[in-house]
Amino acid sequence: MRVLIIGAGTGGLCLAHGLKKAGVDVALFERDRTPRSMLIGYRVGISSDGSKALHSCLPPDVFAEFIRTTARPATRINMRTEKYKELLVAELPQQVDPRHSENSVSRIAMRTALLNGLDDVVQFDKTFTHFSRNDDGTVTAFFADGTSETGDVLVGADGAQSKVRKQYLPHAKVVDTGISSIAGKLPLTPETVKLLPPEADGGVTLLYGPKGAFVIIHVMRFDGTGVEDDYIMWGYAIAHDKLPDLKGLDGDQLKQAVLDATPKYHPNLREMVRLADPETVFEIRIRTSEKLQPWKSSNVTMIGDSVHLMTPGRGIGANTALRDAELLCRKLTEASRGKDLITAISEYEREMIEYGFEAVLASREQMDSSGAVHKPVIGRVALAMFRTFLRVVNRVPALKRRMMAKENERRDHVDRPEVDSADEVVHAG
Repeated sequence: MRVLIIGAGTGGLCLAHGLKKAGVDVALFERDRTPRSMLIGYRVGISSDGSKALHSCLPPDVFAEFIRTTARPATRINMRTEKYKELLVAELPQQVDPRHSENSVSRIAMRTALLNGLDDVVQFDKTFTHFSRNDDGTVTAFFADGTSETGDVLVGADGAQSKVRKQYLPHAKVVDTGISSIAGKLPLTPETVKLLPPEADGGVTLLYGPKGAFVIIHVMRFDGTGVEDDYIMWGYAIAHDKLPDLKGLDGDQLKQAVLDATPKYHPNLREMVRLADPETVFEIRIRTSEKLQPWKSSNVTMIGDSVHLMTPGRGIGANTALRDAELLCRKLTEASRGKDLITAISEYEREMIEYGFEAVLASREQMDSSGAVHKPVIGRVALAMFRTFLRVVNRVPALKRRMMAKENERRDHVDRPEVDSADEVVHAG
């Protein structure tokens, strides 16, 4: 069996490793010209669930390299107002075992780590255009350079703008949430660390401001590993209608748009915005998938954002893609050992649709301009109530423990028995 994967993102690379590890013929095609091209964004939060999937699919040396490239893990959640006033601070559970740990990693560093050992699998500068099914049951992928590749299975791992999805499931809708996000990065130095909110160094910091505005701050310390220089990342999100037209703005202009929207925010936060390197500042209109009903399975399928695009609201997009990759790897490995291929893919899709769109809905709750906090009058009331709720929880240890346990459940699904990719299936066979 030969598997073709379109897209060398987190999920596609994880799946490629798992299939190769299981002895399945796999080829991965990526439109970026080089491994470091077109990567925007900085931190990816890999939850315990994501770490389990990576450990399952990656060879031990590649998993070890992934762990080496991670920054110090966040030890607390730090919720504050836009003026740095405390709302809730809670410790995050820590795992000693890296196979089950929460990890912070930069996107470029993660891709570089996951490309190890895939030189014979990944081809860059291959822009997928469409696929066709053949009379013998195979599927052929076509590329903009005039080439094509044929295999038994085609997997779309090509993200939010998935061409695989647009051809295979043309009725699938990706909708605008009404939220825009602007993010930037600045070096972590003795001077810039003083600009951080209390408890921010070592934690994930969330600031809740008026008009539904939301700020996230990450401190990335790599402890001298040489992976990257330490840095601070900030992201500002608010409804489109609270911002000017951002189309075509450069980094300096995007920074100014944030400053214009935050005149009464803490001066240290505004200074971090000013100090961000303009080359690192970018804007994204937040979009999300609408729930899909199950479809008739075939030898074409999808993982990650290509099928269930979600907002960054709960930080579960990459982890859900990794869960997809591990599950699909197991099912395709079973098919390579004799199980009916379409049955295996159908089992994957049935499970993926259920948990994937639950995650989509959960993430949309956090970032949707139709929410009460974005309304002109009721928004002030909603924000006041939300802040009061957080302050009460912060003062009652039992409530805080219950809240954190619920959040952990949302980021990680119920434990399943450990399966080292397809190895267990191979040994059983």
